[in-house]
Amino acid sequence: MSARNLLVLYGSQTGTAQDVAERIGREAKRRYFTTKVLDLDSYSISDLINEELAVIVCATTGQGDEPDNMKMFWRFIMRKNLPGNSLSKMKFAVLGLGDSSYQKFNFIAKKLYRRLLQLGASSLTPVGLADDQHDLGPDAVVDPWLVSFWEQVLAIHPIPPGKQTISADICPPPRYNVQIHNSSTANQHQDPSIPRLGESEQREKHPSKMCPFYARLVSNKRVTAADHFQDVRLVQFDIAGSGISYAPGDVVMIQPCNPSDTVDSFLQLLGLDPNQEFTLEPNDPDIALPLPWHIPRPCSMHHLATHYLDINAIPRRYFFELFAFFAQDELQRDKFREFASAEGQQELYSYCNRPRRTTIEVLQDFPDVSSRIPFHYLFDLIPPIQPRAFSIASSLKAHPDQIQVLMAVVRYKTKLVKPREGLCSNWLANQHPHKEDVRVPIWVKKGTISFPKNESTPVILVGPGTGLAPFRSYIQERTSNNIGGCTLFFGCRSKDKDFFCEDEWQPLIGRNLLQLYTAFSRDQEDKVYVQHRIRENSAYLWDLVEKQKAWFFIAGNAKQMPTDVRDALKTVIQMEGKLTEDESEEYVRTLERTRRFQTETWS
Repeated sequence: MSARNLLVLYGSQTGTAQDVAERIGREAKRRYFTTKVLDLDSYSISDLINEELAVIVCATTGQGDEPDNMKMFWRFIMRKNLPGNSLSKMKFAVLGLGDSSYQKFNFIAKKLYRRLLQLGASSLTPVGLADDQHDLGPDAVVDPWLVSFWEQVLAIHPIPPGKQTISADICPPPRYNVQIHNSSTANQHQDPSIPRLGESEQREKHPSKMCPFYARLVSNKRVTAADHFQDVRLVQFDIAGSGISYAPGDVVMIQPCNPSDTVDSFLQLLGLDPNQEFTLEPNDPDIALPLPWHIPRPCSMHHLATHYLDINAIPRRYFFELFAFFAQDELQRDKFREFASAEGQQELYSYCNRPRRTTIEVLQDFPDVSSRIPFHYLFDLIPPIQPRAFSIASSLKAHPDQIQVLMAVVRYKTKLVKPREGLCSNWLANQHPHKEDVRVPIWVKKGTISFPKNESTPVILVGPGTGLAPFRSYIQERTSNNIGGCTLFFGCRSKDKDFFCEDEWQPLIGRNLLQLYTAFSRDQEDKVYVQHRIRENSAYLWDLVEKQKAWFFIAGNAKQMPTDVRDALKTVIQMEGKLTEDESEEYVRTLERTRRFQTETWS
């Protein structure tokens, strides 16, 4: 019988697919498999022809795009010259993590599944299509899919004779070993994430997730009225000397920090000396150490809690599976195990997801258990803080050495007393760049929309709210060259409350470089949205799209707006082009295939 090897690969943008892949890895080791868990671009793809058993967990981002850490793999596996029997040795499974509020739901998983079959691989089980919009989250699909997956795998490789699956009641070994240093840092709360020594290194490396640039925060100006319910900021970073370049449509990745009051509460709750230093060492050859800029060697407890551990995130199932091992009270232990079980997902949803209860709040709810967590298990319990992506709202031609973003500050109420706050937006909004030197780790990556290479091509830009950001960048780029042809549809609640960048548009309109249509939904009795303005200007838009071959772009909230705008465009095509509904749908699909219709949305 062949070796009991299982390869687990993942493509993850926000960390969820990585979590699921690591869960599969843990379950494999309990079944005596030799297992590697790697992101797809870290895996040597030439070895794939020799793999006998593999599972791939992948997310879909943007408009059906692959995550950043599987782009090289994706380009290779989609090459048309690969032989049809390349993967004939391999049995595989694909699990997709998606969001059904997006048009191309789980597009990458579906396409990868078909591609692996084309290359001769054999499927163990149908592709799993998990949905973040489900009340129980992705686990509603992941759990039953894994049951089927393990049934098929164990039919090929049964548990070795004389052994049985290692019980989930046995605590697994920690990811890392920890060496605690004898002395604490001399300089209290010195922040090693902003070493000015890093500036010389940054000149040698292009800023990336491996080595970000610590940009100076220049300003975080509020651009909504003081009495408006939504706080939106125009945030400006100084990137002079970074070597960063970007184009309209690109995205800036921002690595946030935990707020100081939360950090202090966490350290106090777990009895950790903020100045105590430690060094991480590997405990599993298949698990890499965190990036050095994430966790320096050595690292202080204060740095760990500020820059690495995502203590403000909602804990996932594995948190409670592991947390149960540190509970002495039997009732508590049973409750945590229920939260970690497939049957307990409704209970977990009610406790954590619905009220958006954070990891530190769970730890505070059970202080006795929290006090018994061995320090080296914190890296298994609490995932690292993930970077946040923002569409760049500026052009280098208009603002050299700057990156600007249009950022809604996320605050809302649940049944919990304390309001819920988005980590990154509140961290940036609460900084005082005019009083202190604030440095923010950033890097730039390609966005999901691409504008026409010929700048004279007419464009129709539909960007309500902060969806304006990538279009502001593009308008600045074109008008800096004195090129017009931009038609902007902007929507918000009120002209006087949240009409972003109004003062920028009037001079451009006066120079015939911009055509602007606005929809202020609450400034009259009947609500008016951008889709209404599109229908009202049907003849003008049809002329742009049909005769002038304009490109059509949508950016903003993924809930209902993109569908409503798409439907409005189809109505324009039907009315002005004298086409049927089916013909108008095919017309829009043709625009999509030729990249003349693009969307960038977020939920």
